[in-house]
Amino acid sequence: MNLFSPIKIGTSTFKNRIFMAPMTRCRSIENNVPNEMMATYYAQRASAGLIISEATQISTQGIGYPCTPGIHTREQVQGWKKVTKAVRDKDGKIFLQLWHVGRISHSAYHNGELPVAPSAIKPSGQVYTFDGMKEFETPRALNVNEIKEIVKEYANGARNAIEAGFDGVEIHSANGYLLDQFLRDGTNIREDEYGMSIENRSRFLFEVIEAVTKEIGSDRTGLRLSPSGTFNDMTDSNPQEHFTYVCEKLNDFNLAYLHIIDALDADIKHGASVVELSILRDAYKGVLITNGAYDKERGNKTIENNLADAVAFGALFISNPDLPERFKTDAKLNEADTSTFYTQDEKGYTDYPFANSTKSR
Repeated sequence: MNLFSPIKIGTSTFKNRIFMAPMTRCRSIENNVPNEMMATYYAQRASAGLIISEATQISTQGIGYPCTPGIHTREQVQGWKKVTKAVRDKDGKIFLQLWHVGRISHSAYHNGELPVAPSAIKPSGQVYTFDGMKEFETPRALNVNEIKEIVKEYANGARNAIEAGFDGVEIHSANGYLLDQFLRDGTNIREDEYGMSIENRSRFLFEVIEAVTKEIGSDRTGLRLSPSGTFNDMTDSNPQEHFTYVCEKLNDFNLAYLHIIDALDADIKHGASVVELSILRDAYKGVLITNGAYDKERGNKTIENNLADAVAFGALFISNPDLPERFKTDAKLNEADTSTFYTQDEKGYTDYPFANSTKSR
């Protein structure tokens, strides 16, 4: 097996193991509604075995960045239908990533109300707002009733995603956002049933998984974790023990897949306690996707050595909409223009050339 081998996940077969990682692109300009420009962008990349959409908020409370899409209003569902149809018309498959940013937000997004989190711990650094960069604020700790309501919002987001034509959803529990904040003891110092032990700190995550799988089925539900991640000021006293426990417990759910972000150079520079992919592979018995600055050679070796079943590529898919074909023919790769990652127009979004410039985009 290698990157070009088909793979069966749940009841679906995917044409290759070159998956497109979820990447925030900030093109949902009005009312967080997906638009025609986004439909073009995703359709261009439909040769991926699976596209995992950019992180998509399950509620207005989940917003933490400008111009990011939602999946909680009728207008947003209708907007996403344009995207999924465009991908399907190119014989592609696409999952939607469900997102709540938690404390990685600002009162500017919430009519003056503070962001929410497991505990009132302020992250270091700054947050993007429509008025430029602002210091993070100390979030408000959620109460138990509010946590239960957010669980329902994840299930509602999953139901809306299927209505919008997605093949499934990925629950975003990585990169320092709300579910990840509950998992880590650096951000969760609660003393109730959602805090203290790893069993309690993972309770929210498993309640979300139960609600989403009940709503749309386990075969259409994936999960993303970043056990070694330090992004958004994340720390944990024993990530190997904690995430091994989570991965072992995930075996009870028969998910479509588990998506692991490997330790990145930035994580290591920030003192990450690296959790090796092999440890998580031993703990989790289902389909495993890995992500984190992979290239073709490393991706093939990872699959051949049975460390993962598929590889998700991020920036390479931004600048190379036909990445599987370029990998297959060893064509030269376009370089990504990082200055356009989070802008609001077509430049650096839908204008990257295909290797075969005559191919329809």
